[in-house]
Amino acid sequence: MATGTDGNHHNPKQRNAEIARQIMHMLESIRFGSVEIVIHDSKIVQIERKEKLRPDVL
Repeated sequence: MATGTDGNHHNPKQRNAEIARQIMHMLESIRFGSVEIVIHDSKIVQIERKEKLRPDVL
């Protein structure tokens, strides 16, 4: 996720669109698992992806 330290601190609409793209990419690329969104002070600060590997379906 982009942070203010690398010059990508967009306006809120651009930031939200980028976060939505990142979440969609995570959802599209995972077969089994979960995506967790961490929020502090009403802002998304972290996105975690936990992927499960199931040998019977590999």
